[in-house]
Amino acid sequence: MMRLLKCNISSVLLFGVFAGLVLTSCSDNDDNGIKTNTDEDDYKYVGQAVGNFSAEEWYPGGNLGTTENTSGTCYQDETPAIEATNLGDAFKKGEYMFEHYFSAHSPIQALTGLGPAYVRSSCIDCHPGYGHGRRMESYRANMRGNGYLLVIYHPVDGANSNDGPYISEVTGMPQTRATSPFLPPVDESGIHLSWKPVTAMESGLPMTFPDGEAYSLIYPELSIDIAAFNTDPKPTNLAFRLESTIGLYGTGLIDAIPQDSIKKQYQHEAKYLALNPGIWDKDKNDWAGNPALGTNNGAWYRLADGTMKVKRFTYAMTRASLQDGPGANAMWNITNVIRSDRPRLYTTTAWATAMSKTGSVIAAIKKNPKSPYYADGTDAGISAAVKALLDPKTNQLDNPYHKFAPSMTDNNFWQYMVWHRGLAVPRARNLNDPVVQRGKKMFMEIGCANCHRPKWQTGKDDYWAPAPIVNGNLNLPKYPHQTIYPYTDFVQHRLGMKNDIHGSWCRTTPLWGRGLSMANTGAEDRLHDCRARNEIEAIMWHAYSKKGDAYKSAERFYYLKKADRDAIVKFLRSI
Repeated sequence: MMRLLKCNISSVLLFGVFAGLVLTSCSDNDDNGIKTNTDEDDYKYVGQAVGNFSAEEWYPGGNLGTTENTSGTCYQDETPAIEATNLGDAFKKGEYMFEHYFSAHSPIQALTGLGPAYVRSSCIDCHPGYGHGRRMESYRANMRGNGYLLVIYHPVDGANSNDGPYISEVTGMPQTRATSPFLPPVDESGIHLSWKPVTAMESGLPMTFPDGEAYSLIYPELSIDIAAFNTDPKPTNLAFRLESTIGLYGTGLIDAIPQDSIKKQYQHEAKYLALNPGIWDKDKNDWAGNPALGTNNGAWYRLADGTMKVKRFTYAMTRASLQDGPGANAMWNITNVIRSDRPRLYTTTAWATAMSKTGSVIAAIKKNPKSPYYADGTDAGISAAVKALLDPKTNQLDNPYHKFAPSMTDNNFWQYMVWHRGLAVPRARNLNDPVVQRGKKMFMEIGCANCHRPKWQTGKDDYWAPAPIVNGNLNLPKYPHQTIYPYTDFVQHRLGMKNDIHGSWCRTTPLWGRGLSMANTGAEDRLHDCRARNEIEAIMWHAYSKKGDAYKSAERFYYLKKADRDAIVKFLRSI
């Protein structure tokens, strides 16, 4: 009953709880005489084919992955698969870990082990309302809703290049927080974020639509003072970008799509445009790289037990399984909480070296003989212990200085993954509305669906699981043979935006449920760094450069009449 209370009145009526209540739906006409629904009366049509929508499109996550809830709490809901497998209690305990703050020495065992350097102390800080991060005017890790991760790299093609390797002095997800007595690898006071307006489109398109309606675009500029790096050595030749978190719901369903199905999508798209050569070998018409090598190469990702799978998660396409990627890795490297399958700290040699030479760190440890870094209590002994314990090259279990035991139990990790894999996709809304149907028609006609592919089918969902789950003979929710509508091709494309994403290639983001972002997160920010404040801006960023893979579709959108542009927006908010 708890989840039912989260539902809106339409969902409640669907189940007949208030079957005797009569609602009167209102309708109106738009400027072009198209009848629109101005009241939420779609409950009468849910599960039925309406206009150009099939009956199953009301349930984007399929029967096992969709929640009827469409209110401001729907991103938090468990899938029907959770209830079907009696995993509700584990789901709630995993949810507790997501929503609460970790500390170095929490009185609650499930929330202990933070640091000594970390990105965030709580998962929900990055995923407000379980959704996409919000756009920020400045960078502070403790700002609720700040889903930003810093991207710090060595540019390969000039100071403003999008491309180049990550620096080694800080972790790949740079940490800006530390537990006492340590200093953070990057001091937040030295991070400078500003938003700049676009004054002219590189493509030449005006910043007003032909009917006179104006739109505006902004983009972030980020810089970090060299003095802000508490590392030895300090990095040089730097460039910076921002990447924001995406919504968490539905990732279990994405994990359940067969690898061969995604391969067929690559083969189809490779006929028409260039794909990322780091992922797709055009000459072989197959995945780039060789899984027989047993290392992360090309499209292939080596899971913890050596299994090789093709990458499908993150903007940069860096992870292949939800259970060894988004969520699973984040619970280790964001909070730096050690567990049995992640037995060492997420740190760097440069930071460990700097901390071992910092007088305030050594002095503070000297006052605490119970500190794991105390060693023999001398400055030299403390310095050596700090270096040995914080340096990932030496912090191994057989190191005589090693004094860190896993903080997260295998059972807690399993509960967290039950929750992560068990988050439902909200039901679609207003598919009975002629304007939404018109929006879908235009979305297809101008070519948006070429990348935002609507429909996929999950397979048997014989998911891969890490040792803590396998050894405990524990189960996760499964989504076999579901027809789902994530609206993505799981392929990377180039958009050619100003201050573009690091690496230039970005995986097509799923669109399902995004129309409920404001209700769930308090913001509608879109794209990889939240530069788009609404759907119109997101679409027009696709038209910023003629070099972008989606330029033609976005250009067609630009030339649509306002009623058709508005219809596409309403469609996007309905799916």
